[in-house]
Amino acid sequence: MLKLKRSLVLGGSALLAASLALSGCGGNGNKEGSGSGSTGAPASGATASPAPSAAASGGKIEGGTVRVAMATEPDNLDPYLSAATDTGSMMDNVFDGLFEGGENSELVPAIAESHTVSEDGLTYTFALRQGVKFHDGSDLTSEDVYYSYAKLSGLNGKEPLSSKFAAIESIDAPDDYTVVVKLKEKDAAFLAANIVAIVPKDYEEQSAKPIGAGPFKFSAYAPGQQLVLEKNESFYNKEQAPTLDRVEFKFMPDANASVLALKSGDIDMVPGISSQGALQLGDGFRIVSGPQNMVQLMALNNSVEPLNDVKIRQAINFAIDKDVIIRTVAEGNGVKLGSNMSPAMKMYYQEGLEKRYETNAEQAKQLLKEAGYEQGFKLTITVPSNYKFHVDTAQVIAEQLKAVGIEATIKQIEWSSWLEDVYNKAKYEATIVGLTGKLDPHEVLGRYDSKYAKNFFKFSSPEYDELVGQGRLEIDPEKRAELYKQAQTMLTEQAVAVYIMDPSRSVAMKDGLEGFKMYPIQKYDFAALYYTK
Repeated sequence: MLKLKRSLVLGGSALLAASLALSGCGGNGNKEGSGSGSTGAPASGATASPAPSAAASGGKIEGGTVRVAMATEPDNLDPYLSAATDTGSMMDNVFDGLFEGGENSELVPAIAESHTVSEDGLTYTFALRQGVKFHDGSDLTSEDVYYSYAKLSGLNGKEPLSSKFAAIESIDAPDDYTVVVKLKEKDAAFLAANIVAIVPKDYEEQSAKPIGAGPFKFSAYAPGQQLVLEKNESFYNKEQAPTLDRVEFKFMPDANASVLALKSGDIDMVPGISSQGALQLGDGFRIVSGPQNMVQLMALNNSVEPLNDVKIRQAINFAIDKDVIIRTVAEGNGVKLGSNMSPAMKMYYQEGLEKRYETNAEQAKQLLKEAGYEQGFKLTITVPSNYKFHVDTAQVIAEQLKAVGIEATIKQIEWSSWLEDVYNKAKYEATIVGLTGKLDPHEVLGRYDSKYAKNFFKFSSPEYDELVGQGRLEIDPEKRAELYKQAQTMLTEQAVAVYIMDPSRSVAMKDGLEGFKMYPIQKYDFAALYYTK
């Protein structure tokens, strides 16, 4: 096989385009929508779930199709261009990285069978598995990793696609199954970034027909209807090869319609169901629940008046009763937060911040008066319309703000518009969204760095930037945790947003569908699912 040795060196100061995934979902209705015209029936062209065949040992049945209700459609099938967590949850089954995230936040070897790090913490050497093939039948080699990482870091001479790879100085591929990455400076967050998809060299049609090396292959995408994946018969990890033949993601933005479809047998799984929805199911179904490691918040645009005044932002925090939101919207299934970190990330979580803004309408009014807004002001809360959980939260908050003189108007927009106008361009005043958890704290708190391209909060603080910058470089775990705890405290004191809750996640599925695993990140591992009847 042809040997190669190439090296690219980063030059220039191109703007780093971040690709931290986010989610418009939240709550124990993790994927609930607001009802946007869905009839509740399967998408046109849908087929009945074929009966699995060829029984295997231990009650596991080979084959079968799982039909999954999803509230949103993919924002982009290209893993490097997608920003939506729901999309990642679906397409993660198509792509594999050097590592994958484990059930306990650990990094599990995937395409890389091993790795070493130099004593100075700057050089990472990855040994790739041999025999890995992409879905088009081509071999996955160091050339493909080189191509993928050069694209992400901007070492290909184009605009970088991910800030997670900004620290890369050079990439070497000394042979077909070795990749050496040298960093410009220590980056404690770099290893966790290597769960990113590896894509085939020079293939530029990922948005239309994605090709990866994951356990499932892309089959078809019908906008407004469904995304279909099929079993990858050549998956490299035989121990974790899929049992299912096919996964069909049905786009159903109406949460009630999804529940009815599950009851009627038109859907097999709803990855995000409310307590009320679960009660409607009755016998023949089961619910898997667990912590979500998500932060539901009301983001405040720190660059627009009067939200550029910390007293105004603090007043809003004092006016909002998070306990009421958790009790009414999340039906009690959520953990109150005080900053942008879930207690699921135990090592890095700063306790006590959830008590900083105990509901106090009088204190809110006093702060408004001090800021020159004794009579209150008008505020527009922009919410993605297909997420009922966030729409309901906005309605509760609007009522609570009214009590202190803030007149809130709820503006519902489509998810695609939210991504473009709010997330990409920060054209909003306040918005409610769920930010998904990550494996590394910098991916969570780095969103507020003033240099981060997708800092849609428009929060800017040299002191904060210094803290998270030190955290990214610090190798000592305890010192690193302390830096990120300080960063959380600063976000709370500056009232950058209203940090509401980490909602619990509940997944409903029909009896006989087994193997579902809960992860600290939003991940649906369909290779682990199987039928028993």
